[in-house]
Amino acid sequence: MKNYKIILFDLDGTLSDPKAGITKSVQYALRKFNIEEPDLDQLECFIGPPLQVSFTEFYHFNAEQTASAIRYYRERFKEKGMFENEIYPGIPELLKSLKEQKYTLVVATSKPTVFSEEILRYFKIDQYFELVVGSNLDGTRSSKTEIIEYILNQYSTHPREDFIMIGDREHDMIGAKNTGIASIGVSYGFGSLQELSAHQPDDIVSSVSELKEVLMGTKAK
Repeated sequence: MKNYKIILFDLDGTLSDPKAGITKSVQYALRKFNIEEPDLDQLECFIGPPLQVSFTEFYHFNAEQTASAIRYYRERFKEKGMFENEIYPGIPELLKSLKEQKYTLVVATSKPTVFSEEILRYFKIDQYFELVVGSNLDGTRSSKTEIIEYILNQYSTHPREDFIMIGDREHDMIGAKNTGIASIGVSYGFGSLQELSAHQPDDIVSSVSELKEVLMGTKAK
């Protein structure tokens, strides 16, 4: 791997599999609008993008409906959804190895910062991250471009060549490209290989072990 110094990790679909908690919380919110969606697989599209984008794009909610839907979603998510989540096998070991190699690790997620911090603490991987940056509860700073730019400003003495973004959705690749940093797409998450490839990341990996090989510089050429 090139001489990157600061590694940005997406949370959902990259560090953890949040499918149950997110889709069940979306399902709960939709029921408040008398919309029944029994198939949780149909709600995977909500994993990754900001909620305000997803409710608008996939259910054509107007601004008022979207705001209400997010409130309902958070009712369930705060109580139980955030814990219906699993860290991908190998992630704690990867983070430990990177930290031992003196990389600076940062979480860059569209999930609200307060929820992200609680999830990292719950799964006992918070100690590996120097900074956690997500969206604000009022919906601001929700795009991945804004989130990455905010992080870059926190490390303003570093050139952009020092940074790399790792994520599973097109939003991660687009945010990296928009801010002029490198990226790695992970196809083990919720974005397809086609979705990731379309935005030309610097690399695409299919497993946590392959990601470790790339980041630690041990992947065979």
